[in-house]
Amino acid sequence: MNDIVFTRTSGWIPSVVREDGELKLMLGAGADANHEPRTFTFSIGEAHLAVIREDLARHLLLWSAVLPLCDAAGTRGRLDENAAVALLDPILLAAPADVDALFRRIRWDRSRLIAHGADIGLLERGQVCAAMRTATETPDGKRAQEYRADRRRAERGTVLGPLDAAILRYTGQYLHGATVPRRMPDAVDPALLHQVLRVIATAQQASTGMRIDRDPRRGKRATDRRDWDRMTTAVEAAVRRAHPELADDAVRTVSVLMCSEAADRSRSTRMEDDEEAAGHRADVGGSARKTALSFTDDKGVEKKWLRDGPRTAAAEFWEFVADRSAGDNEVFTIEDEEMGEGIQLHFYADSIARVTTLREGVGGSDPEYRVEYSLVDGIGGYRNLVSAFVRGGCAALEPHGPWMPDVAEFERARRRRNAR
Repeated sequence: MNDIVFTRTSGWIPSVVREDGELKLMLGAGADANHEPRTFTFSIGEAHLAVIREDLARHLLLWSAVLPLCDAAGTRGRLDENAAVALLDPILLAAPADVDALFRRIRWDRSRLIAHGADIGLLERGQVCAAMRTATETPDGKRAQEYRADRRRAERGTVLGPLDAAILRYTGQYLHGATVPRRMPDAVDPALLHQVLRVIATAQQASTGMRIDRDPRRGKRATDRRDWDRMTTAVEAAVRRAHPELADDAVRTVSVLMCSEAADRSRSTRMEDDEEAAGHRADVGGSARKTALSFTDDKGVEKKWLRDGPRTAAAEFWEFVADRSAGDNEVFTIEDEEMGEGIQLHFYADSIARVTTLREGVGGSDPEYRVEYSLVDGIGGYRNLVSAFVRGGCAALEPHGPWMPDVAEFERARRRRNAR
């Protein structure tokens, strides 16, 4: 059983314990194979304890130097106690110049010291003892996170100006560019907020009237990649034109904010409203002869739509696609059995086939069909074709061609498109 001899109020700074009459430094670091925290101990002397009690800076420096040894132990390995003990005198008892020299030779956890208030400029110049004059017992984890984020940017040659940093803080992407951006005006220095809002206003004006529609081929919440790219291009061009001094990181985070908000608006609408806003409500008011449609996927699952139902045919179909589409389920069919016609959508090939019954099967003979193929330009093209078919059947698809009855001719056209 360990008796605590000395501990600081911050829970993670190493404590001194007495174990079987022997003084030891105890610290938690890393995790074991079950993701439980690991605890390490190694022996220290009375002289080391005296420094640890009185000198926060030396205590923190020792911690930062021992942490890499704990990392090296991994999830199951033992701490190299000899290496840990060898750090005690050079860090706790040596002159500041000797401590600085030691830290130029060993691995140490820089971010730990920064979280506890170390002067970053002095640390990077190798003056670790002087840097620790501003050390605090209570850590500021965000300060260390910002330092790591700045280091990552510096490694790829990016230097942020004050307005760049303010814009990244406004969108919540200063620390992690992979987070979903949002508007956080309280995170910005009030002196810079007006300038940030001017940039945001430029982006909003550039994206006015633009939409990011849903792409049911990739699930219920997926959005059209092309729409996203178009909005990105428009926003970034406008922001760079109006604010040429901004770094790429700041311009990019503004465009991602605009696109994310547009995508969220699309996801929050019902499929019917989404179709109407995107201009694909052609099946309403013009489909009197369409009394029923059948939707099927490549797995043989079928769904019926009736004209007197509560939802439009296009909305019902795209809901069916969003529910059923997958990597191994990319062929969907809409069939009007009464009229003897239908369309088959091939999402894997960006193509479509329209099928018309020329002759019904009689006396056991097979029916005769005319099958024609066409290329499709993304989800927007599919939406137009589905709405046209729902409105007027295969005849209404004629302007959306060319339609190729010859499979070989169609395959050549598809290869030419893919080669571009």
